[in-house]
Amino acid sequence: MLVLARALMGHPRLLLVDELSFGLAPLIVEQLFEILAKVNQEGTSVLLVEQFVHLALEHTDRAYVLAKGEVVTKGGSADLANDPALVAAYLGDNGNGGRFRG
Repeated sequence: MLVLARALMGHPRLLLVDELSFGLAPLIVEQLFEILAKVNQEGTSVLLVEQFVHLALEHTDRAYVLAKGEVVTKGGSADLANDPALVAAYLGDNGNGGRFRG
C-alpha cells in the first residue's frame, strides 16, 4: 500500500502496476484493486500485469493475453473473461470458476 501511495503522490497520468497481488492476503488485494479502480475513475490510466487473471479482468476495460512474449489475443476484458475457449486455454479453472478468492 505504501508503494502505491508513493507512486500516486506524483499525480501520474499512467500508473504501471506489476503483480499487485503477489504475497498479499486476499482481503488486501481486493482493497488495492478498489483503490486502483478509483484512481482510474479519477483520470489516471492504469497498466496492470497480474497473475490472478480473472480478478484483473473484473477490474479492467481491456486486456492482452501473452504467450511466450507474444500477444495471442486482445479485447474487452468482459469479452475475454466470458470466452470459454480462452478460459480453457489460457486462464484455467481453480475449482471456483477461475475466480481468485484466496
